[in-house]
Amino acid sequence: MKNYSARRRTDLQRPELPPAIVYTPENLLRHPAQLFKLMWRDLLASRELAWRLAVRDISAQYRQSFLGFIWAFLPPLAMAAGFTLASESNIIKIGVTDLPYPAYVMFSTALWQTFVEAVNGPVQAINLSKPMLARVNFPREAIILAKVGEVLFNFAIKLILIMALFLWYQIPLRWTIFLAPVALVHLIMLGTLIGTLLSPLGVLYQDVSKGLAMVTNFWLFLTPVVYPVPNEGTFGFLVKLNPVTPLLVTTRELATTGNISNACGFWIVSVITLFGIFLTWVAFRLAMPYVIERVSS
Repeated sequence: MKNYSARRRTDLQRPELPPAIVYTPENLLRHPAQLFKLMWRDLLASRELAWRLAVRDISAQYRQSFLGFIWAFLPPLAMAAGFTLASESNIIKIGVTDLPYPAYVMFSTALWQTFVEAVNGPVQAINLSKPMLARVNFPREAIILAKVGEVLFNFAIKLILIMALFLWYQIPLRWTIFLAPVALVHLIMLGTLIGTLLSPLGVLYQDVSKGLAMVTNFWLFLTPVVYPVPNEGTFGFLVKLNPVTPLLVTTRELATTGNISNACGFWIVSVITLFGIFLTWVAFRLAMPYVIERVSS
């Protein structure tokens, strides 16, 4: 009897542990109406935060650089100088361009650089925001919007170089120049689509950031940045198959000659980009909770 009482007291003094509760991200694909409502709400709520993040990143980018805004001009100038010398020395044969060749290369390089910044921006931003993502609950769209704002700001600086090109080479202004920002936005959207699609993987694997640099360097030579669009051969087929080609070429043509050489290709890529960026947004929303959970653990 005594042994039973002692054992009974011991059991009463030992509290039972509650059952373990494991939280897993809910699959919102089962409730698409709720998912789209949350996406739209977070997009509207992220505007102010996106503005603050963009201002912070732009200030840090140029405050920690000795040359500052000059870095926006150096890549187009350096590429134009190098390829102009190579062309005049008959090292490479460029062909006939719609603009004086230095202006052609500088303008095209400015557009290409804007596209590459749009691709790299989301991957870099999500990587740098990993501590904040794991600790603070906020609309993830703010990070992407902040990078888009930074890309637009950097292109606004490049406009100084582009305006100088128009004055120096006496390029006539045509009414189609007012349509060029529309094509430019489509180019930036394509880059943002690719970068946003890769950003969850970029958080988990550093290979994505390293691979992007290699891919964009190769991609440059398949894009008519330093040469006109070829019409023959396998290389010409690959250049025309490149989705950046119609967007970049149309932006350049609207701003300079006013003659659109591939309107059909431009609209095909633009429509695919508009649908693709929405699907990428959905995939980004669904993937980030799992990525944050894995990073936090």
